[in-house]
Amino acid sequence: MSVRRVVPDVRCEDFEQSRDFYGLLGFEEVMEQGWVMTMASTINPTAQITFVTEDRTAPVEADMSVEVDDVDAVYASVLASGATIVHPLTDEEWGVRRFFVRDPNGRVVNVLGHR
Repeated sequence: MSVRRVVPDVRCEDFEQSRDFYGLLGFEEVMEQGWVMTMASTINPTAQITFVTEDRTAPVEADMSVEVDDVDAVYASVLASGATIVHPLTDEEWGVRRFFVRDPNGRVVNVLGHR
């Protein structure tokens, strides 16, 4: 199993303000679903920030997202460890398979893979 990228998930009320501010730092919008927006570096597309007004398909908002190459294997490993699953493994309509787990510090981690 390997990690492809790690993205902070930032609670946000106004996409326009975040888009304008982070645009000044070299980010551009690469995805927006109405409740979630991701911005990426214009020269390093794996350097990203995700902004969330609410998570419409999970019970809580994640603090960070970790994209892995085999989400099913990671899910099995996390389950076997006894860690707290906050949102079960789910196929989402926007092309990801994901689950949420609580880390030892209480943070919620969105673990995902693209389908």
